[in-house]
Amino acid sequence: MQVKKIAEMIKSAGIDSIRVEFPDLHGICRGKLIPAGRLEAVIEEGLNFAQAAYIVDLSNDIAVAGGCGSDTGWSDLLLRPDLDTFAVLPHQPHTARLIGDTYLGGSPHPVDPRGALKRILKKYEAKGLTAIVASELEFVIFHPTDPVTSYNPATSCVYQVNPAVDKQGILRAIQNTCIDLGLNIMYLNHEYFPGQYEVNWHHEEALKMADQTFTFKYLCKELAALNDLHLTFMGRPTNEGGGNGYHTHISLTHTESNENAFYDPQAENGIADLQRYFIGGQLAHARGMSALLAPTINSYKRFLPDSFAPYNIAWGGDNRTVYCRVPDDRGSGTRIENRAGCASANPYLVIAAILAAGLDGIENKIDPGAPADGDTYHDESGQYQQVPFYLRDAIAELKADTVLGEAFSPELINAFVALKENEESRFKTTVTDWEFNEYSYHL
Repeated sequence: MQVKKIAEMIKSAGIDSIRVEFPDLHGICRGKLIPAGRLEAVIEEGLNFAQAAYIVDLSNDIAVAGGCGSDTGWSDLLLRPDLDTFAVLPHQPHTARLIGDTYLGGSPHPVDPRGALKRILKKYEAKGLTAIVASELEFVIFHPTDPVTSYNPATSCVYQVNPAVDKQGILRAIQNTCIDLGLNIMYLNHEYFPGQYEVNWHHEEALKMADQTFTFKYLCKELAALNDLHLTFMGRPTNEGGGNGYHTHISLTHTESNENAFYDPQAENGIADLQRYFIGGQLAHARGMSALLAPTINSYKRFLPDSFAPYNIAWGGDNRTVYCRVPDDRGSGTRIENRAGCASANPYLVIAAILAAGLDGIENKIDPGAPADGDTYHDESGQYQQVPFYLRDAIAELKADTVLGEAFSPELINAFVALKENEESRFKTTVTDWEFNEYSYHL
């Protein structure tokens, strides 16, 4: 988008403030608010932030071992807005936003998640392929004064969209705000557990989808706050309820012809070799990319038998018990669905990891084997590896996966691992309510 066009939009919408934003490693939106009249100066000069923004953990401490901190003298990075992301924020009066890319010494910052996705997409572009992605996210809404009580505490409300399950009309508010922002969502509905909802997107090119998913997540939390509600994408918010997944639908198209490269009408079930190899990469790196797709200690409380979250690392057709599902759509709709993501994950890292794994599958022609038939949760053949069940194990797998290590920068992996090891260390010494209730009386 040209500066002139943005200036016209600012004038016609009466914009006086612009949020210039970027994702940190958690996927949290960081940024600064600037007067609209300073936009051209910011485009020219950029905005400075302390690099340590990338290594702030969720307890508001610094993961010093992750770089970007004392070893750099607590120096700055530079944020430059991507003009193509300009949008007016419907829920914030007279305010627009821009997503940016971060730089260090004139070069893309090696820890920037958005930059990491861009680097991997260039490898696909070199092969004449375009990555197409659609997100599918789940979240739970609570009353902020009573975090145990769901916004809708009733059971058996899956696929309902009436006032009984959404008394304040928050779904409609989310939908209409997304439409005004240009987020290409298809539908929202109540999911399986009390107060749980789901959104599905129409497919877009990978970077656009990552930007939209990033925007959607903070948009939902802001709209909830404005409506005196608390909305969370955490993996498993309550003991009684289930998990919030982030299913990622991926296909590849031939850039010149725009034809789906995963579809081959002459092949068995219409699945091209390219798609098989891509699936092979998903299975080969499932354990290695687990920490990126399921990035919190809480994320691993989803990975249980019969939970509709991955357990055994298998692929199959229209089968929700597998790690990598291939829906029945063919032709332009041919795709794979990676079901391992936790809704709490950073969408840039999720999409980048899946594409990096798929690229390794394509380049090394990794055969995924035969598709699983039936319920893989209760398969007793021993033929399948299992996903990691603890964050500490997932971190070890990520550190050992040299393919992912090369696809991402060493600096990004180092910073991410430091954040996650800090999280593990803090959790190890924290006494939970369950432990006190279980042990204190009798022992």
